[in-house]
Amino acid sequence: MTLTDTQQRMSGGPSAGRVEAVRGTVLEVALDGSIPPISSALQCEVEAGQWVTCVVQAHIGHGRVRAIALASTRGLRRGAPVRSDGQPLSVAVGPELLGRVVDLHGEPLDGGPPLGARLREPVYKAPPSPTQRRPWGEVYETGIKAIDLFCPFLHGGRAAVFGGAGVGKTIVLMEFIRNAVEGLEGVAVFAGIGERSREGLELWDEMKRRGVLDRTALVFGQMKETPGARFVVGLSALTIAEHFRDALGKHVMLVIDNLYRHVQAGMEVSGLLGRLPSRVGYQPTLAADLASLEERITATRSGGMTSVQAVYVPADDYGDPAVTHAFWHMDSALVLSRDVAAEGYYPAVDPLSSSSKALDAAVVGAKHYDIAEEARRTLGRFEELRDIIAMLGMDELTADDRALVGRARRLRNFLTQPFFVTQGHTGVDGKRVSMTDTVEGAAAILEGRADALPEEKLFMIGPLSEVLS
Repeated sequence: MTLTDTQQRMSGGPSAGRVEAVRGTVLEVALDGSIPPISSALQCEVEAGQWVTCVVQAHIGHGRVRAIALASTRGLRRGAPVRSDGQPLSVAVGPELLGRVVDLHGEPLDGGPPLGARLREPVYKAPPSPTQRRPWGEVYETGIKAIDLFCPFLHGGRAAVFGGAGVGKTIVLMEFIRNAVEGLEGVAVFAGIGERSREGLELWDEMKRRGVLDRTALVFGQMKETPGARFVVGLSALTIAEHFRDALGKHVMLVIDNLYRHVQAGMEVSGLLGRLPSRVGYQPTLAADLASLEERITATRSGGMTSVQAVYVPADDYGDPAVTHAFWHMDSALVLSRDVAAEGYYPAVDPLSSSSKALDAAVVGAKHYDIAEEARRTLGRFEELRDIIAMLGMDELTADDRALVGRARRLRNFLTQPFFVTQGHTGVDGKRVSMTDTVEGAAAILEGRADALPEEKLFMIGPLSEVLS
């Protein structure tokens, strides 16, 4: 075959073919016409009139490609017809998706009416060029005390909530959504990657109850979906968000739950394709897979985008490759601790491990920065003294250390907060606290103005002014 012939066959025009091998959700397809490019969509006929979408992953020579199916291949047989128009995998975009729950193709999952003919955009895209990007702006106030004091989020930034199983990542995320969307001048896009059906239903109910569903598009690829679908759904949601940002000029809030499920699905896809695993069994393309998602999340000259993501930490191991790679991409990293949760402090934030690029005197102001650093020093010294207290008791501490321990305990209690999204379970009304009140409350505790208050009075309150006259 001459080079010219090869170029013609790689042109990506319409072609037809047949399935030559089915290995789970991995297919080998022989094509009679042009060979579609990598990331192109193929349609394979499972039954008469029923087609499954696949994505080209590799060219294996002699007019053959290897593809990963985005739905179940049950019933698919060798020799089944395949069609391809050479176009990349795409998702429906546009304002019609607001208020709806859709899959990775933009098709409704909520039982509502069909969305009709709409604009479609490729799922796989390059990140915006440096000349198109806009630097992140001012601090994004969340109304959650522990976040606003130690780990402020940024307009146009990427923030993540890291934590193991059962420490409250999704609850923190839902509270953030509840606080952010009510005052959002734009739209929100939620990507549910590997979500449980129950969690998706709870989020949909919460959005509907709060009256913000009409400004939100929910994109789900749940646990029951194939690895290929779970791997692509985050990119589909991002494409939808990019359309609101770039074509419609809106500010977009992109919420991803859970980023680790994206990595996990990529690991499954990599294994199905026969690639040799890398560290701890992860795919050799782990860094590239995360970067292809995260580097597209940015504010541009057309519009803004702020992202908050939940990241599961397997076995509470923060040295896990997936977790460390995710840390590199984040402007703000909120770390939830199992030890803090076990003591009954919620949200279970570990202030000594959390970090944010916004916690800088030039961004949040000198006062906020100084108080946050003093609070960290106080909590850090308290952690050092805990073993001594457990073995010998408070009486063996110096007067200064006893005062510091009392203030650290009051500060930990003050940083707990009743959430709106849990008030139906706890019976305690949710509280939203401004960043100014949070900083002033922490300053008052560190200065000793709350020393006369019993520690329990500061537990699960809003601003300190509720108990400090």
